[in-house]
Amino acid sequence: MEWNTILFALLVLFIVVRMMPARGVKHISTVELKKEIGNIDKQFVDVRTPAEYKGRNIKEFINIPLHKLNQELSKLDKNKEVIVICQSGMRSNKASKLLKKNGFKKVTNVKGGMSAWRM
Repeated sequence: MEWNTILFALLVLFIVVRMMPARGVKHISTVELKKEIGNIDKQFVDVRTPAEYKGRNIKEFINIPLHKLNQELSKLDKNKEVIVICQSGMRSNKASKLLKKNGFKKVTNVKGGMSAWRM
């Protein structure tokens, strides 16, 4: 019985840690994103799958799927802000953590992702 409690507590802790926002990452709404679109000093990255991106996207965003982001980091400038979006905000949060871990100075995650985007 005691082991079950310990395992359950560890599982809950693992889930909570995985869902926590990345340190040093700014989080913006899609309303705030609209003000940033077109800013040439920022890089816009959509980390959804190519099929998701093809179905619906924001033209200013380039598609670098999350599973390929680590191999595609050289396409991005570490000194320019990177704004990251996905479908719901979960993958973009993971991508934001990866970018920060790899030395990107300014990383912004779009809360709610494409699900919250309304033009």
